[in-house]
Amino acid sequence: MWSLETLGRVRLSKHFWMREFLYSEIGNFHRVQNIPDDPDLAIARGRAFCETLLDPLQETFGRIFVRSGFRSAELNRFGNEQKLNCARNDYPLECHIWDLPDVPVAGASVVIPWFADRYDQGRDWRDLAWWMHDHLNYSEIWFFPKLCAFNITWRPVPQRRIDSYIRPRGCLLRPGAEPDEAPGIRQARYADFPPYRGVVHP
Repeated sequence: MWSLETLGRVRLSKHFWMREFLYSEIGNFHRVQNIPDDPDLAIARGRAFCETLLDPLQETFGRIFVRSGFRSAELNRFGNEQKLNCARNDYPLECHIWDLPDVPVAGASVVIPWFADRYDQGRDWRDLAWWMHDHLNYSEIWFFPKLCAFNITWRPVPQRRIDSYIRPRGCLLRPGAEPDEAPGIRQARYADFPPYRGVVHP
């Protein structure tokens, strides 16, 4: 039997604990609990997500900021109904509900301060998008204008899709498609990025 205190102390990966993904402004303000219906499933998917995607990002760029992590089905439904920037629970690309039995997904909205500083000075969001495409086994990435935040998603079978609300808006890469920029051109975009530091797991 899980207690909320015990759940929050679960370590998902080298850098991340469950507690930072449970925080929700919507839940706090509207008094809607943000607790998994199936904590074991949420933890298993959260571990895969953090180890595969978030740990390498933090190892490479330094501390990353989780803007919105796990959402319970109840909280996400409330957020959608109240038009609080939550997708429908049955939206195929919804990534915040980690414990739906038949939808193997985990994701979060994050900011990389190292890149956000450069984005504020005019850096192209696609530089980061192509870096992640070339280095991470992501499923979907969605970019947003404020702070160049992005949703990044883990699935056991990645779709490899990139979309953006930042200009040029739309779909940068569709599932199964090849990038429209050659590897050398993509690499030139992020030549000044820190060296990739993936995490080696036993």
